[in-house]
Amino acid sequence: MTTQTTQAATNPVARANTRAGVRAKSRKNRRWRSPATFLSLIVLVIAALWALLPGVFATYDPYKGVDVALLAPNGEHIFGTDAVGRDVYSRVVYGARQSLLGALIAVVVGLVLGTLIGLVAGTQRGWVETVLMRFVDVLLAIPGILLSLSIIIVTGFGSLQAAFAVGMTSVATFARLARSQVIQIAGADFVEAAYGSGATQTQVLFRHVLPNSLTPVLALAALQFGTAILQLSILGFLGYGAPPPVPEWGLLIAEGRDFMSTAWWLILLPGLAIVATVMSTNHISQVIQTEGDAK
Repeated sequence: MTTQTTQAATNPVARANTRAGVRAKSRKNRRWRSPATFLSLIVLVIAALWALLPGVFATYDPYKGVDVALLAPNGEHIFGTDAVGRDVYSRVVYGARQSLLGALIAVVVGLVLGTLIGLVAGTQRGWVETVLMRFVDVLLAIPGILLSLSIIIVTGFGSLQAAFAVGMTSVATFARLARSQVIQIAGADFVEAAYGSGATQTQVLFRHVLPNSLTPVLALAALQFGTAILQLSILGFLGYGAPPPVPEWGLLIAEGRDFMSTAWWLILLPGLAIVATVMSTNHISQVIQTEGDAK
């Protein structure tokens, strides 16, 4: 019998800690093995494969009409055809690349800029923190869709511009979270010990503070990924995203709105792709956040 086992058998506190650790590990395993998590992972894997290998999964050219216009879903065209005879399923598959890539760019922009602002504000304090956080407050005061449209009007129309604009709307959220985490971690005993051992501020910041602050930030990044898909779809629906005839999920819904009463599949099926992907990313972000809180 090992020393730890002997202590756990003789010490009530050690036994309680051991049982608590086992229960926490069991809850973690249940979260990742739950049906909802498993289904969410499947949806995200399918969406990722669509984005990476659209030619493997699409059955027709998304830009060319291949059959009768406004054909209802059937065995040959499982999502039907649109107003010019293009296969809707193929356009949804190719649209995953536009939507997911745009959402990824938006999340990276918000994550990098927001974390950098929060990191500087949380470590420098004083007038630097005041200036940066007032800038963050200004961003938070502007509605996200209005800020996105304003940036697009300045930078121009297009998929990349829309992704950058959506990313800028999440900078303030990342900055506030990163700042709060940095301030909390900076006061921990192990950080003080690192300073006591002769480490510089930069070493402490990147070796201790930043790594221990990332779990909530990454959970927010997963949540913002779903939000970015929604925002990009809204911009695409309004005509500020990818230009026609580029397949993009929001644009597909916009193209089908004039046929809502006669061709329901033009709106419903691309909409289901958006909803399923967003709900899956939100669930995974909750699992990541819960796991981080348990630690």
